[in-house]
Amino acid sequence: MKRAADRAGGVGQHRPAVLTSVPGTPSRREPARREPPARPGFPGSRGAAPALAAIAVALGLPAVASAGSVGRQQPDDRDWPQFRRDPALTGAAPEGPGASLDLRWTVPLGFSVEGSPAIAGGFVYATALPGLLVKLDLEDGAERWRYRPGASPDAPERQESAGTPADFEDDRFGESSPAVAGGLVFVGDLLGVFHAVDAETGTPRWTFATGAEIKASPVVIGDLVFIGSYDERFYALDRETGELRWSAATEGPVHGTPARQGDRVWITGCDAVLRGLRISDGAEVARFDSGAYTAASPALGGGALFYGTFDNEVLSVEADTGTLRWRYRHPERSFPFYASAALAGDLVVVAGRDKMVHALDRQTGEARWTFRAGARFDSSPAVAEGLVYAGNADGRLHVLDLETGEKRGEFHAGAPIMSSPALSGDRIVFGTQDGALFALGPAPAR
Repeated sequence: MKRAADRAGGVGQHRPAVLTSVPGTPSRREPARREPPARPGFPGSRGAAPALAAIAVALGLPAVASAGSVGRQQPDDRDWPQFRRDPALTGAAPEGPGASLDLRWTVPLGFSVEGSPAIAGGFVYATALPGLLVKLDLEDGAERWRYRPGASPDAPERQESAGTPADFEDDRFGESSPAVAGGLVFVGDLLGVFHAVDAETGTPRWTFATGAEIKASPVVIGDLVFIGSYDERFYALDRETGELRWSAATEGPVHGTPARQGDRVWITGCDAVLRGLRISDGAEVARFDSGAYTAASPALGGGALFYGTFDNEVLSVEADTGTLRWRYRHPERSFPFYASAALAGDLVVVAGRDKMVHALDRQTGEARWTFRAGARFDSSPAVAEGLVYAGNADGRLHVLDLETGEKRGEFHAGAPIMSSPALSGDRIVFGTQDGALFALGPAPAR
């Protein structure tokens, strides 16, 4: 069962590159704000952008944000510093904005925002196609810096009318979501390059080239950062230098993000195998045949892993032994599960391409409730304070009661939501496939 991992010296084609010639672009851009379409029937569905900001966007001008707003400089327990918030990939936060949502700001970033934003120290870190990583104030959306790999540092800041960058050579940042740790921002790109960027300045610190596109999101554990690639390998890199510590071969592209369990990480993959790899050296210590292609990342809780597959199932696997606990399949609707699960209390919450959100009993896999929407879910749900936040392809962020599945509210962003939402205090942040990043908060009392 054990499979020896390749040591750094055995994979000579993979070497970190320390960058000095393509700096980040420090800035203080104010967010463009726009009024989303009215959505009757649910509280907080109107958006709160002021009329003057909407006019400014219509004219192609930036709106003015609140003066003097600055983000918190130190991280706290309200942070959402990586995909699914924590190394167990639970997708759960201690606080949320409630059921009645209101638009606080929106910023046009590029062609499409597909990764989940990270939130740390009062700042939002987000990517957009074709090739942009930005740092924004959580409070008002004002831009602090932008990082554009592949663009000349002297290139003019050209923008199309919709705020779409016009001077990129290649698509770079897709589904890989940023992770923030130790003063660095980590993210992979569609050219197979893994980036470490200074969180304060936006200056690149190092890059590491894999052999194919990166759609997985990184996880930082101690002095290591872990990332999977479509080159059928999983990598452990030195967090500070980008040096390869070890890599492990798989039998297919690695799409999912690793979940940590003690001294091992668990990864799903397109080879239909769930693997437990030892953190210290990458040796395979457990595996489970999932029976199908798997794009979702495993969520870890109560000694078990939970994830959906492209065979229309949700699986629970014992983390210590790699043995099956239960399988769930909806009795009528058979569609793949692309999004990752969220864990809260005794429930596993999964959203699928069957246009449904499923709340399953953690111990038995029995459905407690299901919610039917009008379009498929590729965005992974987030949970906070008894509510589920789930975005789908018709542009709606649904707010559901965790215990009953009853719909408590919604926000219509106007374009498909593939980006998984991130929560911090009373803010929820996500992107849409028309290239906009949204921050919502509690709707004012009426």
